[in-house]
Amino acid sequence: MSHATVAPIVRLRAVSKRYPTPAGDFTALSDASLNVARGEFVALVGASGSGKSTLLNLVSGIDRVTSGDVVVDDTPVHTLKERELARWRGRTVGIVFQFFQLLPTLTAVENVMLPMDFCDRWPGHERRPRAEALLERLGVLDQRDKLPFTLSGGQQQRVAIARALANAPAVILADEPTGNLDSRNATAILDLFAAVAADGQAVMMATHDAGVRRVASHVVHIADGRLDSADAAANDAPHAAHD
Repeated sequence: MSHATVAPIVRLRAVSKRYPTPAGDFTALSDASLNVARGEFVALVGASGSGKSTLLNLVSGIDRVTSGDVVVDDTPVHTLKERELARWRGRTVGIVFQFFQLLPTLTAVENVMLPMDFCDRWPGHERRPRAEALLERLGVLDQRDKLPFTLSGGQQQRVAIARALANAPAVILADEPTGNLDSRNATAILDLFAAVAADGQAVMMATHDAGVRRVASHVVHIADGRLDSADAAANDAPHAAHD
């Protein structure tokens, strides 16, 4: 059995984010360094306002670093221009929100097809079959022609996850995806993300859900904009792969 170092798909180096306020700069994230490899499920755990969402937004390019480097799939995200960011994000990152963010006038299958249409990621004739296959994998194929308002919270979140997977992104970012669900649906969603990571994609999730410890491969604690030093040190260690 051979051992090899797995290069991280997400690399944050000394990342800080500050926002100007009338009372002076507010530091949302301070000197954060983190590696995430393909196949890893990293849970970002901390109180509200601790910096979890800020970190995810910097990885996705939704927000810009004040200092430091963010590299995702060998792309220095912090250097991309706005026009480049949108296309890069659509192909590289899948985002899942707490409140689903499905377009209300589109059916479930149309919501999943939307990222493929936007990025022209798949040939036109393959998009609906791919969307339906993802909905089937998520257990909601029977809801494909329904509008979001007719679906339960758990069903909407499954559709949202299918949409995030539509373009086969290298990284899935989930911001409190179980925060609006009951415990049964929350457990099912966590298991789905664990399965996504097992398939080789990197998953980063900001959460308060204590159940994430059962399925996450690594838990990173954030407080007052700082990553716990022990977590960061453990995560920066080389990742071993087994052939």
